[in-house]
Amino acid sequence: MKIYMDVCCLCRPFDDQTMGRIRVEVTAVQEIIRRCATLEFTLVTSEAITEEL
Repeated sequence: MKIYMDVCCLCRPFDDQTMGRIRVEVTAVQEIIRRCATLEFTLVTSEAITEEL
């Protein structure tokens, strides 16, 4: 499965996690990244994202 995550998604783990909704989103982003690392998913990216990060 190909996954595209914008800069907001990629930066989510660095946000304040005192709100429950943000904690859930952080967990989701971390799981997606883990699955990309194990090659279960493929992370689709662009030069614009690389420049913005």
